[in-house]
Amino acid sequence: MPEESKLVQKLESEEVKASEVKFDENELQKLQELQNSYQDTILKFGQLKVQRTLLQQQLDGLDTAEEGLEKGYAEIQSNEAKIVQDLNEKYGPGSLDPATGVFTPSE
Repeated sequence: MPEESKLVQKLESEEVKASEVKFDENELQKLQELQNSYQDTILKFGQLKVQRTLLQQQLDGLDTAEEGLEKGYAEIQSNEAKIVQDLNEKYGPGSLDPATGVFTPSE
């Protein structure tokens, strides 16, 4: 590199240094507090997202369990209808007292 370009670089570097400003402690503290506030808020956003994800997983699990119970309930109703049909074919229409097991035919 020629001597002239080194000199130009040195002069430009000195000009940059001359235009630099050093912040005082109070200003630096305010900037640090601002940065800390941003970092704290970003961390809280992340924690909130994790909590929301966990809650959504729980809701999805409840939905799945509810669907399973609904299917099971429909199967119970279907079994009930078949049992009632079988008993009506065997004994005719009537009513059953489940506590005593006594069937009373309809008139």
